[in-house]
Amino acid sequence: MSVLAFLIPVTLAMGAIGLAAFFWSLRNGQYEDLSGDAERILFDAQDRPLTPKRASPRRDTISKETTT
Repeated sequence: MSVLAFLIPVTLAMGAIGLAAFFWSLRNGQYEDLSGDAERILFDAQDRPLTPKRASPRRDTISKETTT
């Protein structure tokens, strides 16, 4: 029973610290642009669109023969 007298105040103190940290993050704007950060991590500054690949000549002749 004496352990509970120690653990209950420690638990309440940890909860209060966590709640204070949450309210601190709200005041400092940590949750203002959630979708922007989620999308920004997917793209790199050096990314460029892919260029379309050209079809090989053999592929064109095969498709022309089979369609005729």
